[in-house]
Amino acid sequence: MPDLQSRENPYNVTQASRIYLLPNLMTAGNLFCGFIAVIKCIQARLETIAPGTYAPVTSADLYTQAVWFVLAAVIFDSLDGRLARLGGRESLFGAEFDSLADVVSFGVTPALMMFFLILSPTQGYPVFRQIGWFIGFVYLLCAAVRLARFNVITNPYLHKPSDGSRDFVGLPVPAAAGTVASLVLLLLHLSQDNRELHRLALALPLLLLMVALLMVSTIRYPSFKQVDWQTRARFRTFIYIIVVAGFIFWLQEIALVALFLGYILWGLARQVRRAVVVQRLRLQRKQSVNKPPTSPQ
Repeated sequence: MPDLQSRENPYNVTQASRIYLLPNLMTAGNLFCGFIAVIKCIQARLETIAPGTYAPVTSADLYTQAVWFVLAAVIFDSLDGRLARLGGRESLFGAEFDSLADVVSFGVTPALMMFFLILSPTQGYPVFRQIGWFIGFVYLLCAAVRLARFNVITNPYLHKPSDGSRDFVGLPVPAAAGTVASLVLLLLHLSQDNRELHRLALALPLLLLMVALLMVSTIRYPSFKQVDWQTRARFRTFIYIIVVAGFIFWLQEIALVALFLGYILWGLARQVRRAVVVQRLRLQRKQSVNKPPTSPQ
């Protein structure tokens, strides 16, 4: 019995450092995609400075490839945790390895995209050159703090695993990176219309700062961990899902931005609604306390 308890203890040396192949293979895929995305961003920047260095590939093509690698990292990141939970193969090593991979894929890469492309001074606002690196660093800092806080919140030594709230505290780092990556796709799509791109550039610094601050906020976002993918669905629901997936594939640049921004606004709307309900309950409780007692007839 003591041996069993020792093996079930998450801080047992053997248990904590155990490497489960399939979940950690997905995490390695996440890290690989992030690393390749970083390389693509650097190559795109070099291609912008010295055209023809990576001919016949253009800088826009390289940025597009970086975006798809980031989105692929999002898929790998969603698979590693689900596979670990399904197989009962969760370990402290896996959690730390996942966070380190996320720093590269969803921290460094989006920060480079911000500095190299989204906040580029070529949009006609040279001030972006001065604030671009700062906003990129703020994003990277918030992503690292968000991941560190997540590890603390989910640490089994501080909190026993429970099936209570399935929400994330703060905007998940993959969702923030997906927002940045989708904005890159949209900017590349609108690059032919300089006037539209010029207008959009004005709102980008505030939007990116908002995304960064939402990661370290206490706003709750749904994690979809409770979704059972084996649940039966009606034929009509299945058709709707296929149609939505088709529109996302057809209108990639617009649909992806709408998808990630919709997720951000969903969390904000839930927070506002929760605050309104709490305020209403407090008001009702205050009114019931201050209500004079009725005199007996």
